[in-house]
Amino acid sequence: MAAAAAAAQEAWRAVSPRRRRSAARRPKRREAAAAAGTPGAEPEVDGGVVLRRIQEAREDLVVSDFWSSALETITGCLRKHLEQPRAPEGPLSEALGHLHLAAPPVEADAAPGSVPEETLVPGTCCFKCVCYGIGNFASCVTARSQLAFLLLLLERCQIPRSHCWVYDPLFSPLEIAVLNALGVVVLRENEEGKRSVCGEPTVFYMPHCGTALYNNLLWSNWSVDALSKVVILGNSFRALEERLLTRILHKHYSYVAKILTGLEELAFPQTPRYMDVFNDTSIHWFPVEKLTQLPMDTWAFREEPDYQDCEDLEIIRKTEEPPGADLSSL
Repeated sequence: MAAAAAAAQEAWRAVSPRRRRSAARRPKRREAAAAAGTPGAEPEVDGGVVLRRIQEAREDLVVSDFWSSALETITGCLRKHLEQPRAPEGPLSEALGHLHLAAPPVEADAAPGSVPEETLVPGTCCFKCVCYGIGNFASCVTARSQLAFLLLLLERCQIPRSHCWVYDPLFSPLEIAVLNALGVVVLRENEEGKRSVCGEPTVFYMPHCGTALYNNLLWSNWSVDALSKVVILGNSFRALEERLLTRILHKHYSYVAKILTGLEELAFPQTPRYMDVFNDTSIHWFPVEKLTQLPMDTWAFREEPDYQDCEDLEIIRKTEEPPGADLSSL
């Protein structure tokens, strides 16, 4: 298995010359969920080919105007996040503690080809990363561009790949094997977004996920202390507020509704090349100063969301664990 993983990493490094390709049009979320059966979707192939295509997507992305602008946006947000004051002591929150909670990445964890001096923000290696919902990247060009973005983000922030957890209930055994070979950790249980940061600053990368997934994530971290350690790259919360009826937002997605005045949001740039891949995407963080100004009763209600009578839920509920995958195919 170790030899197979090494071969996969080598495939990530060495890529044969190819013609540049533009990013594909973004399918609707439901269409993306069944990308393998969507007209125009690429057939799933062997792991080496998938790794090569991911590298191609990365190369296209890193030279684009979109990436340089998005990197600047993320830089501004994470720098503010790291410089913010501690959460106050008290019944609602405990001290943030030291920012550097994780050890610096070792060579084995660092992304191939990453350059230490290109660290996005000094000290960002203290972050963990969780990725939900990128879809079937083996057959969908859009999902592959989103995965390439994740890998670039890990490199620039110097977040070890072993500190990045990834899950999508749609992953095929081949895609699980590819992700394992890339060095990220594939979750085996559908958490439905209900993951606590457990006191550690965490970036949640959730491109084009259903609103319930964001709502569940907020519920799982519903305190000043926890939310002050959360950064979300995903659908614009402001756009959700504008798009959903107020009654629906407050009834089904109450945690999103209640946090709108307690967050900072910076929109990703819009460029023609990646308009449909990262449209309506923002980076969100929750400053301690804003959180502590919310009414005290904001934190009193902490009932777990159930969505029993919610139509068009847009998330896949808990199912059986995904099947295991054999790295020998790589």
